[in-house]
Amino acid sequence: MGKTYERIDGRLRSFIEEQPLFFTATAPLAADGTVNLSPKGLKGTLAVLDEHTVAYLDFAGSNAETIAHLRENGRITLMWCAFQGPPNIVRVHGRGEPVFRDDPRFPGLLARFPDVDPGNHGLRAVIVVTAELVRDTCGYAVPFMAYEEDRDLHAKRFAREDDASLDAYFTKKEHIATSLDGLPGLPLPLPPSTV
Repeated sequence: MGKTYERIDGRLRSFIEEQPLFFTATAPLAADGTVNLSPKGLKGTLAVLDEHTVAYLDFAGSNAETIAHLRENGRITLMWCAFQGPPNIVRVHGRGEPVFRDDPRFPGLLARFPDVDPGNHGLRAVIVVTAELVRDTCGYAVPFMAYEEDRDLHAKRFAREDDASLDAYFTKKEHIATSLDGLPGLPLPLPPSTV
């Protein structure tokens, strides 16, 4: 049976922080727009900032759908599943904002992720999500799966990039500056890193 929570604390916070994988879901306002669902991982790239706010690091990739949708309407859902231990699914429905590298808040937010070298992953933004609804459900149908380790491919690929080459990479990708539906995505040229 599902339960609604007023805040992210205690057992709920511990569960979220222990999961090696979570998912993000966003959509444009257009009824025929493309819904986006993305897996997120890499140890240390998610932080519970307070009882109503979570944040995660947004790294280089092939598109910027989440950023585009958040810039348009702010709606986002984050979901964690228990693949080990007791069954559980937690969803945080809320409002999200991409905080870009040239934003004065960026260095302070980045300090909340002390175990991650942002230069190794082509960091684009910190996504900050304010919870409007926090719920859990049983997760009885979620299979058991064992976490082995993070893949090192992303870090290996983007560690060799500097600001100029990263900007060139983003500029040549079709769905970075604009989404699949033509919404504004990552602002380019890429602001220089402030850290």
